[in-house]
Amino acid sequence: MLGILSFAGFTILVAIIAYLATRKTDENSSDGYFLGGRSLTAGVIAGSLLLTNLSTEQIVGLNGQAYTEGLSVMAWETLAAIAMVVTAIFLLPRYLKGGITTVPQFLEKRYDTSTKTITSALFLTGYVVVLLPVILYSGAVAISTMFDVSTMLGVSDTAALTICVWGIGIIGSIYAVFGGLKAVAVSDSINAIGLLLGGLLIPVFGLLAIGDGSIFDGLNILVDENPNKFVSIGGPENSVPFSTIFTGMMLVQLFYWGTNQQIIQRALGAKNLKEGQKGLLLASFLKILGPLIVVLPGIIAYHLFKGELEVPDQAYPALVNAVLPEYLVGFFAAVLFGAILSSFNSVLNSSVTLFGIDIYKQHINPEATEKTVVKYGKMFGIVLAIAAMMIAPLIANAGSLFAYLQEVNGIYSIPILTIIVVGYLTKRVPAIAAKIGIISGSLLYIISQFILKPRYDEYPHFLHVMAILFVLNIIIMLVIGKFMPREKDFELEYTKQVSIEPYKYVKQVGIAICLLVVGIYIYFAQ
Repeated sequence: MLGILSFAGFTILVAIIAYLATRKTDENSSDGYFLGGRSLTAGVIAGSLLLTNLSTEQIVGLNGQAYTEGLSVMAWETLAAIAMVVTAIFLLPRYLKGGITTVPQFLEKRYDTSTKTITSALFLTGYVVVLLPVILYSGAVAISTMFDVSTMLGVSDTAALTICVWGIGIIGSIYAVFGGLKAVAVSDSINAIGLLLGGLLIPVFGLLAIGDGSIFDGLNILVDENPNKFVSIGGPENSVPFSTIFTGMMLVQLFYWGTNQQIIQRALGAKNLKEGQKGLLLASFLKILGPLIVVLPGIIAYHLFKGELEVPDQAYPALVNAVLPEYLVGFFAAVLFGAILSSFNSVLNSSVTLFGIDIYKQHINPEATEKTVVKYGKMFGIVLAIAAMMIAPLIANAGSLFAYLQEVNGIYSIPILTIIVVGYLTKRVPAIAAKIGIISGSLLYIISQFILKPRYDEYPHFLHVMAILFVLNIIIMLVIGKFMPREKDFELEYTKQVSIEPYKYVKQVGIAICLLVVGIYIYFAQ
């Protein structure tokens, strides 16, 4: 009962603060609803970025991989810091200069409207078919298991799961559909503090359990008895071989942190470039600490349970149940609930933005007022949320989806990254090259991973395949640009939506963060 009360108390507190912080924001304008009135500050941006990224499938999935493979899986976390630095220095200034609300809007300016529409449709398809139902399902499993909802309500496990799915979905929809980006970002920031505190408590209590009350003794025992788990260099048999860090891994990180609408939308809502860059740099530094939450607990679980868990993804929930004091379970569940909500409402809010700006306004009702665009965007969001809530309970074995999702996302991530990179680095590559780049990139990746790969026992890692296709797509686009160039050079116009004066120390701080990441890899390379 104490756990449920603390869970409800913290969740209600976050809702009240989010309401008070957003009640004066004009939600009837596109900027007000989709970008929080372009008023987000560094702390809000950093907190929202971190919590949007962290959710149950990552916390449970990465710790499950760490349980099996050890520290080498930290690449998914630490390399994100470098990608955020690149975004802060090179991409964000261009985004804010152009005053865009969505990434596809840049593609419209650089190429043409149909390129933007194709890209928006790809984003929406990935969000609707893959992300939303999986986030709901994995989150519902976590909450249902933590509170033993089936026993509490006297219902079957399936019914308990469905109840949790709809509960998470409805609350997340209220934030995302009716509150807009600012409500999402403010609630994210509060939950980010709780997630960092709660997430760090798990390895702390785990180390105390190993060291009989001493964290340092626990850490020494853990490292001394499991040295093979503390090696940063993944071998060929690992899910993240070391060589992939220099190929597809960096591309995946650049796409996710620099061009993925659900993530970059937080930085697009910055009050100015300086705040946006500081927010990204702060988030990148904190991301380096990510393995303490999503990798170390998995290694601790391996030590405590002697590697005897049948399903690796059981490592994190089993560790929580084993080491966390009962009075903290409710708080931790509330924090985890916040992480689930964050990922769900962030994807939903981005989907509403893409539909309202890039589909409805562009193709359905070009004469629509901003208020009308927001209205129909909200209606689309409600339909989307209901569809996701209906699909989510049908998903089976969501715990094994983490690595699979990374692979499937390559269908749209690398083609989109390619046309954005070429769009920024060249001035004469035409729109037809972008269309061919998107279509060929998606088709070649599908053929590679889902037709050719099953036929061969030995096949390149999917991250290597991504890098190969990235280079191939760029070559195709440059060749087309050579023989069919634009009539005029592309020039990015400054819309003066916000100040684009950069943060004074952005390059120095960015270089320091990159060196810190390299240093961590070198230290744990032995």
